[in-house]
Amino acid sequence: MKAYIEQRADPYILWKDGWYYFTASVPEFDRLVLRKARTLKELPDAVEKVVWVRHPEGDMSCNIWAPEIHFVDGKWYIYFAAARAGADEKGCYDHRIYALENASADPMEGCFTEAGRIDTGWESFSLDSTTVFYEGKRYFIWAQRDYAIPGNSNLYIAEMKNALELKLPAVRLSVPEYDWECQGFLVNEGPSCLIHNGNLYLTYSASATDERYAMGMLTLKAGGDPLNPADWAKSPVPVMVTEEQNGLFGPGHNSFTVDETGNDILVFHARPYPGFHGTALSDPNRHCFLRQVRYTEDGTPIFQA
Repeated sequence: MKAYIEQRADPYILWKDGWYYFTASVPEFDRLVLRKARTLKELPDAVEKVVWVRHPEGDMSCNIWAPEIHFVDGKWYIYFAAARAGADEKGCYDHRIYALENASADPMEGCFTEAGRIDTGWESFSLDSTTVFYEGKRYFIWAQRDYAIPGNSNLYIAEMKNALELKLPAVRLSVPEYDWECQGFLVNEGPSCLIHNGNLYLTYSASATDERYAMGMLTLKAGGDPLNPADWAKSPVPVMVTEEQNGLFGPGHNSFTVDETGNDILVFHARPYPGFHGTALSDPNRHCFLRQVRYTEDGTPIFQA
């Protein structure tokens, strides 16, 4: 399967007012980039703009990961994860969630300014944030480590007061529990929301970021409350795994957009081979791919080929 955009991991595409906006993690993990185009076909060749660069030291100085661009209450926001460089190597993997803000009509114009850290309610490794507007309320969803729970990260949700503040405490939605979520590492991360026929689906990624990386899904029951874990049904099996026949190894950290005719499109990254060339983070070849979402008769999304 041909890559849509090469060497862009954790891809996110937003469609708004006839424009597509694309951002993703870059292999150097040192900056945030943005591009725009009228069509999905034009996006790979669109000019890419650097909208922010990591700090030389201290907070937001290391491993800039998983940006998403959103339009909230009349302004543009980029949510992303960043760690702290320093003498302690562990600092480069102790991420927190931050936001940039841009009041320009076009996010490619003006500038993104640092809007601060998103307070999730406690201090621990946190990353991969997204936001969804559903049934009149906006929610923030992310991955974070709870030291009382074995593993690297779980999924949490909170209603938003505004683009930069959450109504706390957060609610835990999912922990790594099935075998396919615990390969190499115990991980639930990279949440993304899909709304189809009024139903809310929450996809996420699990396990180590090699060929064992896989996508899972939670489904909110009809009329359910997103803040009530009992109203979510978790698939006991992954909804997308490695497709060796298509040259897609470790598909995951997905997002969703729509094509020019309104079809739902899965946006995800994968490597073209198993394992790594070097290490998980030194290997730049996590490419962005697109795939149209199919649905069963009852409306359940299908992501696997």
